[in-house]
Amino acid sequence: MKKINTYGKYLKKKFKTKVSKIPLGISGFTCPNIDGTVAKGGCTFCLNDSFSPNLSKNSHKIFLNLQSKSNPILEQQLIELENQILQTRENMRDNWQSKKFLVYFQSFTNTYAPVETLKALYEKALSYDDVIGLSIGTRSDCVNDEILDYLVELSKTKEIWIEYGIQSIYDDTLKKINRGHDSLNVEKAIKEAKAKGLFVCGHLIFGLPDENQEMMLESAKKAYEWGIDSIKYHPLYVVKNTLLANDYKSGEFMPITKEDYIDTLIKAIKLKPDNISIQRVTAGIDDDTLLAPLWCGLPKNEMLRYINKELNKEGFDSI
Repeated sequence: MKKINTYGKYLKKKFKTKVSKIPLGISGFTCPNIDGTVAKGGCTFCLNDSFSPNLSKNSHKIFLNLQSKSNPILEQQLIELENQILQTRENMRDNWQSKKFLVYFQSFTNTYAPVETLKALYEKALSYDDVIGLSIGTRSDCVNDEILDYLVELSKTKEIWIEYGIQSIYDDTLKKINRGHDSLNVEKAIKEAKAKGLFVCGHLIFGLPDENQEMMLESAKKAYEWGIDSIKYHPLYVVKNTLLANDYKSGEFMPITKEDYIDTLIKAIKLKPDNISIQRVTAGIDDDTLLAPLWCGLPKNEMLRYINKELNKEGFDSI
């Protein structure tokens, strides 16, 4: 069986022990595609402010606070960060026997704030002895040289990753999902981060509106060519209170089937250079906000069984 290079294996080999990601959802971060700086309402698969006006108001307020040199919510952010790290770390120690941790700034756009705010949060996260680094989820249009250079300094002693949402290389698709930037913007951001020596993880979504399998695989190939170090594959699913939900209910959007998703995923993995690690092969949601496809509500382990079965048929070891 051909071995698959997973992110977990990469971290264990590098740090000689099990390393787990601690995902954070810190209040105070928003997104320029939600607060009106780039667009309003966010991507069509994200919560839309026309359904949740309080989100729009709060996002704008948060954005103004973050841009203030005397950020009034930073103290609360630091408290939340500490509480989430301590609680999640203990759970991972008990349940997964994890020894080291990488803090993942996950929710919203985690470079969309003044550098002083970012420094306070990132350095607080790195202050724990068993935290070996950071992974920072963001948009390609929300990173500049000042932020990159700061991350380069951190990377001299810590494991620092940037996670960019690529989603698709097709600008027509990016317009349909109201992404707020084009594919060239993502390509440039990835190449700039790599030129400075940073690690980059790219996110791809399979099943975007009007995309066929050939297009999805072409997005994967381009992402590989741009020099990413790691990849996350996601199926597009529909949740309540989104613009995509409207399209689904009107029959304008049909979600990808489980069979088509897995087939596309396996083909994308077969195309992937061995040096690029895999961080995620599926995604879903297990609450009543999920509208479709229902298979995205399956337990993670069940989906992995389906995926591994098909990988094994193609001569790959299980993930």
